[in-house]
Amino acid sequence: MNELGAVETLLFVAGDEGLSLEEIASVLDCTTQFVFQLLNQLQKMYEESKTSGLMLLEVGNHYQLATKKEYADLIKKYAVSPLSTNLSQAALETLAIIAYKQPLTRMEIDEIRGVQTSGALQKLLLRGLIEDKGRVNGPGRAILYGTTDYFMDYFGLKTLKELPAIDELEQDQEEVESDLFFEKFNQQFQTQEE
Repeated sequence: MNELGAVETLLFVAGDEGLSLEEIASVLDCTTQFVFQLLNQLQKMYEESKTSGLMLLEVGNHYQLATKKEYADLIKKYAVSPLSTNLSQAALETLAIIAYKQPLTRMEIDEIRGVQTSGALQKLLLRGLIEDKGRVNGPGRAILYGTTDYFMDYFGLKTLKELPAIDELEQDQEEVESDLFFEKFNQQFQTQEE
């Protein structure tokens, strides 16, 4: 396994939370000094590359991948284009988790969803539906996410208490599933009679 590629992969997966030298060293089972050398190589590689749109940022004691500033207009254009007007299922699930459990970190959202959500978070941030609500007091000082006033306006809410109760949503989902089951059962029964 290429160590430089391994560091790049870990930083990509970590998303906007980034990783510390210690975290990377722990996963790669090497020293922080070696990881620091790899990060310097990666940063130099991105700086010298004419074809990569990525750069390496050091924020506090964490490292993260980011896009180069020269692509900012392109990212803004994408964010408002028809290609991105519909929210994906992942973005909707992420938004629902944030709306009901805010404020929470990306790691907490990932744990609830069971998958990595940095892409969905970026889309929701660009759309103005969520925002940074501060940082966790503790190691890494992870960002806390919450919904925005625009979210409230978009969904016609005055307060978060107007969100449907979760048990109501679960009951609605069960009814939809049982209706689908009944419909499928009916079709199979009619086919057998013919």
